[in-house]
Amino acid sequence: MGQTNEEKEHRNAGEKSVMLFLSTYHNRIDKKGRISVPASFRAALGGQEFSGIVANASLLHPCIEACGMDRIMKLNERMEALDPFSEERDAFATTIFGESVQLSFDSEGRVTLPEPLIKTANLEELAVFVGKGEIFEIWEPDAFAEHAKRARELAKDKRYQLRGTPPSTGGKP
Repeated sequence: MGQTNEEKEHRNAGEKSVMLFLSTYHNRIDKKGRISVPASFRAALGGQEFSGIVANASLLHPCIEACGMDRIMKLNERMEALDPFSEERDAFATTIFGESVQLSFDSEGRVTLPEPLIKTANLEELAVFVGKGEIFEIWEPDAFAEHAKRARELAKDKRYQLRGTPPSTGGKP
């Protein structure tokens, strides 16, 4: 039996819809380190209190990882659940919070990338924005092309993992 509109509205009350960063874009970096954040990425960040992005060096790849303040708040909640005196919590807080920078949008939708982040990602005149759901990454184009090739092969090999949980077989093999 389907739900009435009132039941759907009640179920969704208080839930915040999550906008995802999708697609890949190439943008130029000017001599001052300014780069235009793709319009669809800015739209995904709409409604957040901070008008900009939070960026840091990726822990996994030679690129910049970026997101909105909402994502940082989620990470903070997860860290708060850890033992406040553990080395792991301290390492996460030092790395994620200590190395992140808030970058405000200017009137043209650009942010100014700090020099240490530009160096981390080996960026020069052109950068690739890669949507990855709740985050996006900023890559040097050739490095991203190599990464994308490897990622596609891995995704192809592991595609069955996205099928979800198989239905119960009722105890039968």
